Amino acid sequence: MHPPAADRSRHLLDLARLPAARIDTLLRRAQVFADGAQAPAALAGAAVCTLFFEPSTRTRLSFQLAAQRLGAHVLNFDASTASTTKGETDLDTFRTLQAMGVRGFVVRHKADGAVAALAAAAQPGVAVLNAGDGRSHHPTQGLLDMLTLRQAKGEDFSRLKVVIVGDVRHSRVARSDLHALRALGCGEIRVCGPAALLPDDDTLAGCAVSHDLDAALDGVDAVMMLRLQRERMAEGLVTSLDDYHRAYGLTEARLRRAAPDAIVMHPGPMNRGVEITDAVADGPQSRVLAQVANGVAVRMAALEALLG
Repeated sequence: MHPPAADRSRHLLDLARLPAARIDTLLRRAQVFADGAQAPAALAGAAVCTLFFEPSTRTRLSFQLAAQRLGAHVLNFDASTASTTKGETDLDTFRTLQAMGVRGFVVRHKADGAVAALAAAAQPGVAVLNAGDGRSHHPTQGLLDMLTLRQAKGEDFSRLKVVIVGDVRHSRVARSDLHALRALGCGEIRVCGPAALLPDDDTLAGCAVSHDLDAALDGVDAVMMLRLQRERMAEGLVTSLDDYHRAYGLTEARLRRAAPDAIVMHPGPMNRGVEITDAVADGPQSRVLAQVANGVAVRMAALEALLG
């Protein structure tokens, strides 16, 4: 007997089934917060737990800030010091926190599908937000990337050419970005990376796939660089970091192949000198810090929508 499926209308588990209108609503609300609007105490009295079974800095802290700005009481769960180290299951931990009255769970997990499995056990009135699971989904990162792109290029994605570069095979960020770009009608989606680091399923359906970064950059409006996720990959997928940088590292010279006003994005943390050089990461076309700032605004919009 299969476990019950999560009621996705109560949770934010992925962007694959989120319609364009819903994405647009979340992005518009996030922009209001990004513009500095006073946050309502929409979560006043509510308890929100950042339930992280995998390390994180940006995502955890931005969710904590977002919940605090909405008036929530924030609990921080650290798997390395919790009862899970004594043998308690993830589900028991989740149920225990629900019993304490926690209404919102921001969950990160190393296993694909683990967040959806917990959401399926959520009580009425409890919402689960996926803060990254395995290689599968990272919906709020996808949303903040779309907000950053809209701020730079406007709301009409149909005229845009966007390239995603690097380790797509192991990237939940890339998968969420691809879902969002398709939903918002991006004119051309290019994907570039070594064959060993590209997925062999239908993830790249409809994308122009290339192994030549110079060609893939030609005339694009936005470049989304991905971190080389060495901790998730088998040995031998990359011959050496130097070889990877020579073939797929974004340098100032390479960036000149893109449109003159192209923006550069990266979900962080960056491997400087591997997938991106300092000059590009810190240069005038970089929107890396804007992505970080937008993360708080997007997560406020998501928490408000589900728990407000």
